[in-house]
Amino acid sequence: MAKHAEIKDLSLASVMDERFSRYSKAIIQERALPDVRDGLKPVQRRILYSMNKDGNTYDKGFRKSAKSVGNVMGNFHPHGDSSIYDAMVRMSQDWKLRAPLIDMHGNNGSMDGDPPAAMRYTEARLSKIAGEMLRDIDKDTVSWVLNFDDTESEPTVLPARIPNLLVNGATGISAGYATEIPPHNLSEVVDALIYLQAHPDATLAQLMQFIQGPDFPTGGIVQGLDGIKQAYETGHGRVVIRSRSTISEMRGGKKLVQVTEIPYEVNKAQLVKQIDEIRLNKKIEGIAEVRDDSDRSGLMISIELKRNVDERGILNYLYKNTDLQISYNFNVVAIKDMRPERLSLKDILTTYLAYQRSVLTKRTQFDLKKAQDRQHIVLGLIKALSILDQVIKTIRASQNRKNARDNLVATYDFTEKQADAIVALQLYRLTNTDVTKLNEENADLAAQIAEYETILADPSELDRVLKQELQEIAAEYKTPRRSTIQPEIESLNISKQVTVPNEQVMVLVSRDGYLKRTNLRSFGATDLTDNGLKEDDYPVFIQQLSTRDSVYLFTDGGNLIYRPVHEIEDTKWKDTGEHISQLNGLQPTEKVIAVKSFSSLKQTGNFVIATRAGHVKQVEFAKLLPGRTYRSRAMMFTKLKDELDAVVNVTYLEPNETRDVLIMTEQGLGLRYALDEVSTNGPRTVGVKAINLGSDDHVINAQLVQETDDLAMVFQNGNFKKMQVVDIPQTARARKGIKVLRDLKTKANLLADFMRLDSDETLIRVHTDTRHAQDVFVADYQAAPRTSNGSKLLDVTKEGTPVLLTNVPEARFAEE
Repeated sequence: MAKHAEIKDLSLASVMDERFSRYSKAIIQERALPDVRDGLKPVQRRILYSMNKDGNTYDKGFRKSAKSVGNVMGNFHPHGDSSIYDAMVRMSQDWKLRAPLIDMHGNNGSMDGDPPAAMRYTEARLSKIAGEMLRDIDKDTVSWVLNFDDTESEPTVLPARIPNLLVNGATGISAGYATEIPPHNLSEVVDALIYLQAHPDATLAQLMQFIQGPDFPTGGIVQGLDGIKQAYETGHGRVVIRSRSTISEMRGGKKLVQVTEIPYEVNKAQLVKQIDEIRLNKKIEGIAEVRDDSDRSGLMISIELKRNVDERGILNYLYKNTDLQISYNFNVVAIKDMRPERLSLKDILTTYLAYQRSVLTKRTQFDLKKAQDRQHIVLGLIKALSILDQVIKTIRASQNRKNARDNLVATYDFTEKQADAIVALQLYRLTNTDVTKLNEENADLAAQIAEYETILADPSELDRVLKQELQEIAAEYKTPRRSTIQPEIESLNISKQVTVPNEQVMVLVSRDGYLKRTNLRSFGATDLTDNGLKEDDYPVFIQQLSTRDSVYLFTDGGNLIYRPVHEIEDTKWKDTGEHISQLNGLQPTEKVIAVKSFSSLKQTGNFVIATRAGHVKQVEFAKLLPGRTYRSRAMMFTKLKDELDAVVNVTYLEPNETRDVLIMTEQGLGLRYALDEVSTNGPRTVGVKAINLGSDDHVINAQLVQETDDLAMVFQNGNFKKMQVVDIPQTARARKGIKVLRDLKTKANLLADFMRLDSDETLIRVHTDTRHAQDVFVADYQAAPRTSNGSKLLDVTKEGTPVLLTNVPEARFAEE
């Protein structure tokens, strides 16, 4: 009768909890985490043991990797050939392991992340140092278990005569646990072990006299001694690994940065690509070329820099923005007593010493038993030779081998083992055996037995042997330290200015908001008036600047655009350039009313801002520093009173300068007062009242002046005049002001604009509402009285009404 299946109703949570717990335990113990004693994961241990069992050792020829992988998979590790081969390849890579455990012929991958050749093409064998991991495994030094199908035995741990967990490190992820243990220098670890052996209560500081810190196979500079100490104390810590580089000078004044060591586990090809993308995307402009010049002699990444750049600044930028510098996080987790634990440095060293004492004890017990067994046989042979004739007679009289053994035991008091050894010898060998050699062998065996018994009886003698063997291993396999330890993590406070070539360029900004930069060669070879601007546009700023300078563009709408000069589009002088509305989403109708250039953003002066509606204020430079979004968003530098209000001028004043504020209105009222009367406010304020305006009047301009300055004024009727600041007496803020023109009887006499004349100003320009521009040589005019209406400059019926007065930026360069 067929059996019915029993169906149980169980919650998914309870089923998953129990089964996932079993799964997690299996992968933690059997897959991902190394054993603290030998520093190996199960797959690595099985590979090494299988290759050793097959005689695939360093002193034999290479063997196809596929054969070794097949043996491991068929006998010990039924998890797929790819995982086995990947583990084998990693153990052969000298840029991953400080002491590779596998020698491999053929393509075993590269620092560029290239995959290894298929296992059918490569050959492998154990390295010499891997032999130390397996030494004495045949002397009952480790425990054994049956393999997955109970056909073979495999070790649960290797004897590990080298402290592999620290020397080669480990990395892995399992359920709920991860491990990240960096490689170390073998000689340093051995020295620390020997010290701890003699001083069990040693402190971390004492151990770190020997172990400086990680020693990565790829070298580099390890920064952060505090992070190392924390990791060695708690099993968790952070350090910074920086590439090692040199800077040299090339022909033509260029600099060459050569990187010879990169951080651990960094893909070299990806690193070169990262650096080159920075060059191609012009994130910094100082890099001319990036090459991978690595060859058989070693790693080499060459970074050619342009002339006149801060090479150290560029290198720091690359440290911060590429894998030339990385953070490495210790997570020292390993299997100890069948459980995952986060371990300190002393935990690892203490556990390893205890394990090696156990291995050495078991080896000595094995050697002692072997020596005692051999001595027992030798003593039997010596006794047999002393009664050789009787022994031979007894053997010949016996019916068979067993009868001969029994007769020897019964007649001459031999033990069964001694009798077996005597019977096993052919009679001619027994008669020819040299008793002298047997006596010498017995003496040697007695000495060995005494030594072994002393080692087992005296812990200090056991430690002496352990110390001697550790010293021998260090002497045989020691290598110089590759990584340099620096106590402090160097902070990388990078100013982008230092990553830009220090080149002189011409910068132009127009009233309508176009800006561009041009190299001096293009500027010098072009007609200055052929500046690419539209007929109704004109430059408000032309200046020779460094690519490391910055410009502030102030619009009449109260918006500020910040631009580093090196980020301004590099064009020919006759090209239009780019418009600020494309960069910052401004209204196309906004006009640039002032441009200020700075070589540094560490200024301490103030901006003085005046508006059409009669407000004025000071804003500290520090309040207008650019934010992260300066490329896509303009900054408000002042709040306007209403939709009709507009900024008429922005002036920058150094803190040690003293000036008066001079305000003029359309109806010809001028008011001068000390700048101290203008309060300092934030960017989002209107400011204080500058002048008492009539209902039908507005401010046309504001300037910072001194009494010795001259002024240029243009009237809406086409007149022009020059006057002195001293003719406008200094009073107080927020008053009505005094007339700077004489009213006409027939029609209103209105002021269009005014400006302060620099001492070297020779040429200024009048702009009209019909986009006509009229140049004025100021030297042709004498200073007129305050109430003078000036002299006729242009015919408004033909050339339009004057609206603006500017300097002529290109005039200086035309004269030069």
